[in-house]
Amino acid sequence: MILQPVLNPLLVALLCAPVAVAAVWVLVRPPKSAGVPVTDRRVLAGHRALWAMRLLLVLACFAMLMRPGIPGGANQTLATDTDIVLVVDTTASIVAEDWDDGDPRLDGIRADVRALVEEYPGARFALITSDAAAELRMPLTTDTTALLGSLGVLRPEVTSQSRGSSIGIAAPLLSETLASAAESSPDRSRMVFYFGDGEQTVDTAAESFSASEKYTDSGAVFGYGTAEGGPMRITTGGVSDQGGGYIQYQGADALSVIDESNLETIADQLGVTYATRTADAAPSLPEAPSTTTDYADSGEVGNVIELYWIAALVALAILGVELTRAALLIARLRQLRAPRQRVRSRTQI
Repeated sequence: MILQPVLNPLLVALLCAPVAVAAVWVLVRPPKSAGVPVTDRRVLAGHRALWAMRLLLVLACFAMLMRPGIPGGANQTLATDTDIVLVVDTTASIVAEDWDDGDPRLDGIRADVRALVEEYPGARFALITSDAAAELRMPLTTDTTALLGSLGVLRPEVTSQSRGSSIGIAAPLLSETLASAAESSPDRSRMVFYFGDGEQTVDTAAESFSASEKYTDSGAVFGYGTAEGGPMRITTGGVSDQGGGYIQYQGADALSVIDESNLETIADQLGVTYATRTADAAPSLPEAPSTTTDYADSGEVGNVIELYWIAALVALAILGVELTRAALLIARLRQLRAPRQRVRSRTQI
């Protein structure tokens, strides 16, 4: 059996122990009536049964807070002791509609990141976005729900504020993030995945990712888009920009095309592979370094059969008894008060 406490075990003990001690004290001491100990066996039995039940309620609450469980059988879960940094292009071109059947490229990135999360269970993920500036949207964490949530609400830069961007603007931030991860956890491997279309929309040369190569054990660069190009909707920074028009160039819809040469250069600088992504094929993901991939011991990672619900049922049953007893006592008190009210009414007459 394993325990997965909701709170620190010491804090749980401090919360429950005083109440349990008080219940035991009342349980072993005979009740008193008008200052005299009660000797009637039926009254004593009822008193002790009541407080034993309340003591059991405290113990049930303690058990729920400690969350007991047993390992979920012989199934073992593959744990990836790896730090994975995702660099996502969020310029206006990432919503160009040439993914699948006219969907924005960003939909393809989201689908591929979900595949990454499934491929590397137990890994820590960080998210960097890149448009006019690079930003660390999420530091390294195992909370993949937060990662997918961040990607779900991710929007490209506002079209009216776009002044062009470099595909390498995230290079310094990526190198800094990887160096920090290597310093804090030198025993973990590091993987980098770059998602973009490779369009360089400023006149200056793109920054190099070479400084990150020494920290990168594996990864990939994924390219999105087509040679024919796709139109880009105007983005305003709102939750949904689907109703907006398209960016215009010389009286027609501006088209964004993939630049695979730039993407291959990024892959070479990072020392990883490059692949063009299409909706009709699953991404080809590299294996995590074998030195940091293993099967977790039962009960640490994987399915656990929770047992706290048994204690919850016990607590619920005891609370039901207490509520029933309280309702009966209130009913008796009302019956005792009713004759007095009648006597008063007759006196007034």
